[in-house]
This record gives sequence, structure tokens and C-alpha cells, in this order.
Amino acid sequence: MEIKVLGPGCPKCQQTEKIVKEAVAQAGVTATVQKVTDMMKIAGYGVFGTPAVVVDGEVKSVGKVPAKSDVVKWIKK
Repeated sequence: MEIKVLGPGCPKCQQTEKIVKEAVAQAGVTATVQKVTDMMKIAGYGVFGTPAVVVDGEVKSVGKVPAKSDVVKWIKK
């Protein structure tokens, strides 16, 4: 599983990355968490608000810090 946190590095983006990593550990899944800061790559996902979370190529959250419980739901299949 590949999870990308999209954002320029603002405090909300950093908080989102932390929540995603905690959710991965809590769910016990194997996942790669990658931070994407390049605005052109972010726009390539059709995302124009950050932070955003992409799980296996599917945009799950845009423009807000997601709840850890939501992230766990996204990654548990």
C-alpha cells in the first residue's frame, strides 16, 4: 500500500503526516508513507487544497487534517 501526504510542509500538513503514520502503526498494515511537496505533482492529483491524503492513487481527503479513525478506515481493507 502506498500513502501520500500532499502539502508544502505547513503545520497542518505535518500534523496530517503524523496522523497517517500513527494510523498505519495502529492498523498494523504494511504501507509506504511518502510526503509530496512539489505543487505540480500535487496539482497532478487534481488537488488544489492541502493537506491532502492519497491512498493507492485514490484521493481520500483534501483541505483538512483527517481524523486518525478515518485514516484507519481508509487503509484497512
